[in-house]
Amino acid sequence: MQSPEDSASESSPKAGSNQNTVESQLVEDIKAMDETNFHKEPHVLEKPTRNKLKKWLNEVIFGYSTAAGRNFDIFLLFVIAASVGAIIADSVQSIHLQWGTELKILEWVFTAFFALEYIARLYSAENKKRYALSFYGVIDLLAILPSILIFILPGAEGIVVVRILRMLRIFRIFKAFRFMSEANLLSRSLLASRRKIAVFLLAVISIIVIFGALMYAVEGPAHGFTSLPKSIYWAIVTITTVGYGDIVPQSVLGQSIASFAMLTSYAIIAIPTGIVSAEIMTEIQKAKSQRHCISCERSGHELDAKFCKHCGDQL
Repeated sequence: MQSPEDSASESSPKAGSNQNTVESQLVEDIKAMDETNFHKEPHVLEKPTRNKLKKWLNEVIFGYSTAAGRNFDIFLLFVIAASVGAIIADSVQSIHLQWGTELKILEWVFTAFFALEYIARLYSAENKKRYALSFYGVIDLLAILPSILIFILPGAEGIVVVRILRMLRIFRIFKAFRFMSEANLLSRSLLASRRKIAVFLLAVISIIVIFGALMYAVEGPAHGFTSLPKSIYWAIVTITTVGYGDIVPQSVLGQSIASFAMLTSYAIIAIPTGIVSAEIMTEIQKAKSQRHCISCERSGHELDAKFCKHCGDQL
């Protein structure tokens, strides 16, 4: 019969060997996991870092509610103004002869900045295709395209005037200063009065043609009214109160018709102003009627009001 001590002595080598096997297996598993994580870790960390950078760029470049977004828009406003000023100054012959090289270097600096900004906008845009094909996306591209084409095609200097379209980018910055509500109000007013303005323009065109035909019949080629188009040109210049003076009626009847045309122009000028002003007031009243107080359920509050003017509760 085998004693307990003999059984323990026989089982202890087996237990020890099993324990060593388990420990070695654990060490190998840990090494394998470390190697796997070593190869995967850069990819795991890379994606959150890129997403964080993309989100930050989107907030700074496209956003205007944060301080960083507003500061970027203000800085961009000064850069656009400076680039447009450089383009205008370079078109003056005396300035171009004296500062042409410096202005060209400055233009390349502006082009490089706008190119980097365009790339950053494409990278951080939520919908890249939608941004690239949007109005502002096309304007952003046109802000840098002329300078690049001049570098590639030496004979393309004539398209440099397209760079002045950078001025249109200022309308995007209006969002930073909360001017978009006023711009939308004006656009809605013009859209609402489009039929009235169309009728008004048709009436003005008819009056211009009538005055031009009268002057052609009264004055004729002897006094410079050689054709109906030229007589209509005179009527346009007269009714718009420009008065170049290149064609002047000589007869008493022609001067009388010209005087009547000038008096008619003052009545015509006030009409479109009244049409648009009436539509603007209508849009303002609509906006006021849409602001209701939750407490007293009354409307008619100003667009920038924060509290109800009837009960004093917050809107």
